[in-house]
Amino acid sequence: MKRLLTATAISAVMATAAQAENIGVSMALFDDNFLTVLRNGMQEHTASLDGVTLQIEDAQNDVGKQLNQIQNFVASGVDAIIVNPVDTDATVAMSQAAADAGIPLVYVNREPVNVDDLPEKQAFVASDEKESGTLQTQEICRLLKEAGKTEARAVVLMGELSNQAARMRTQDIKDVIATPDCGFIQIVEEQTANWSRTQAADLMTNWITSGLEFDAVISNNDEMAIGAIQALKSAGRSMDDIIVGGIDATQDALAAMEAGDLDVTVFQNAAGQGQGAVDAALSLARGEEVETKVYVPFELVTPENLADYQARN
Repeated sequence: MKRLLTATAISAVMATAAQAENIGVSMALFDDNFLTVLRNGMQEHTASLDGVTLQIEDAQNDVGKQLNQIQNFVASGVDAIIVNPVDTDATVAMSQAAADAGIPLVYVNREPVNVDDLPEKQAFVASDEKESGTLQTQEICRLLKEAGKTEARAVVLMGELSNQAARMRTQDIKDVIATPDCGFIQIVEEQTANWSRTQAADLMTNWITSGLEFDAVISNNDEMAIGAIQALKSAGRSMDDIIVGGIDATQDALAAMEAGDLDVTVFQNAAGQGQGAVDAALSLARGEEVETKVYVPFELVTPENLADYQARN
């Protein structure tokens, strides 16, 4: 009897391993450097797993399209769903649709508004945004002090305000500036450029044209920081006189840092988040327990440790 049970157990395990598992993935936007790395991370990790397939859809920054994609995943009977939300305020409806169908759902990178009240078999995989803008702004504060500044003016480039990461990163900036050590920094302008390099360049051009003076650019992501740098250089401003910080440590950001234009960024492990989301989705689909919040740490990137991050890409 003991041998029979063992053989049966082994057969069950083999059958589970051989059974194909399909995960539906809805990405907020394909045309985004960071999200492309995240998506590639999911695909590369899945390629190393037997019997697991991804069905990846582009929501094209359209909330309605993303909700339709999730409904289609439910209708097609996928084993699990991964969502990179277009609008984090719309996640309650997404959670409900998956929960009603009994399909596990994992949010990746962008924190759902209902993160502290997710239904069963749902999780969130990302990096803790309390670290991102904090690490970034603390380093900018240090660099301004090192440059001998006792009073400094900063402009803030914000991501999409419908996105929790943009709101949190901006609050991180303000929290650091509110401390005694960095209270000499004054925010003279803050506006959204929607994570976009082009929009940030246009916004920065407008600020320069209006005669706005500032010592630092604090950007919610690298793409906007790069746009700001392009506008500053086009206007003939010396990058030696302005501290510029971003977040994500994308390939383009690392190149800008090597060129001496970007002073600080914060590495967000997009590929690691993608892998973590796939693993969480599979675990939930297999009935295994998963922490509701799975965090991949942020890491400060400066010219001093730049080579370490270039070697990762």
